[in-house]
Parts: sequence; C-alpha cells; structure tokens
Amino acid sequence: MYVSTTTSPAHSRPSIEQQVFRIISKRKAIRASRVRKTASLARDLRFDTVDVVDIILELERNFSIVIPDEVPLYTVGDFVRYVRDHAAAA
Repeated sequence: MYVSTTTSPAHSRPSIEQQVFRIISKRKAIRASRVRKTASLARDLRFDTVDVVDIILELERNFSIVIPDEVPLYTVGDFVRYVRDHAAAA
C-alpha cells in the first residue's frame, strides 16, 4: 500500500477561524493581533453597521453560505462559530 508523505491540500489551507480573522481584520486594516474571538465588533473594533454588513457579504461569498439578518453576530467568535457550523454543511 502506498502512503503519501506530502501534505494534503486541506492541511495547507488556512483554517476557517484564520480566514474569518483575515476577512474581519482586512475590513479596516486592523492588526491581526487585535482580532480575538472575544472582541466585540462594535465596542472593541469600532465597526459600524455598514462594516458588519460588508463582512457578512464577504463571508457569504468566501464560504458559499447565507447569513440571515436575524442571526445575532456581535463578536468575532460569533462569526467564527456561525461560519464553522454552516460552511461544513454547505
């Protein structure tokens, strides 16, 4: 039986958490070190409603998911959890 010793493409791809962090930090050129799962988008990162909508649209595009308006997304961790739970199902 042949066993490959090369890294599979799944291992070289950034995790969902890393991708979500990158999308959020890119929105306002925030240092990645400031983006933590417990960070509030409004209070800690100073995002307004337009910023949050843009993040949602970017996440929907990147992960081929739909994020309904009524989903409570206040922290970075809320976004990570939602994407992780729904991207796997997509």
